Amino acid sequence: MLAYTATRDAGTPDEIWLCEHPPVYTLGQAGNPKDLFVENGIPLIRSDRGGQITYHAPGQAVVYLMLDLARRKLSVHELVRRIEQSVIDFLAAHGVSAKRIEGAPGVYIEENGALAKIAALGLRVRRRCCYHGLSLNVEMDLAPFSAINPCGFPGMAVTRTKDHGVALDTAQAAEALTERLIDHLAQIGKRDFG
Repeated sequence: MLAYTATRDAGTPDEIWLCEHPPVYTLGQAGNPKDLFVENGIPLIRSDRGGQITYHAPGQAVVYLMLDLARRKLSVHELVRRIEQSVIDFLAAHGVSAKRIEGAPGVYIEENGALAKIAALGLRVRRRCCYHGLSLNVEMDLAPFSAINPCGFPGMAVTRTKDHGVALDTAQAAEALTERLIDHLAQIGKRDFG
């Protein structure tokens, strides 16, 4: 991502990369290492993305967005809103009601009278081009979240699509979510992804 962003020019196409990570905690630029309060053998990696601490593992769809924000005439705030809305729309298409919370980027679902985070966001912008992106909990083991304050919020519950009746595996969910993202980004420009 760093190399791709560093070598971009005006003609470089935007790209969306899909992946799953091995078990790892990542600490964003605003992160506090004290938000990992239980040593459990899972490595902690510092990241240059925005945000605080989160957990990645197989069963989580990670979507990296390499976008030229200047070319798309898109602010970071508007990009975050479009990413969140893409997740909300993806979940709604599968009968799941979700929402954003002002001041807490990501997407949340109400569970047992409380909010649980289902998708986290963390971006980085250099030279008006962004990289990093979002993670959607699909069918991963959620237990390692109990060792952290997810996104810096003590006691924040997390959830996954599997627990809300979404019958897609991780790869299928990543593809369907990417289509939503492309649709939301195409509203401000052509479908021009590499």
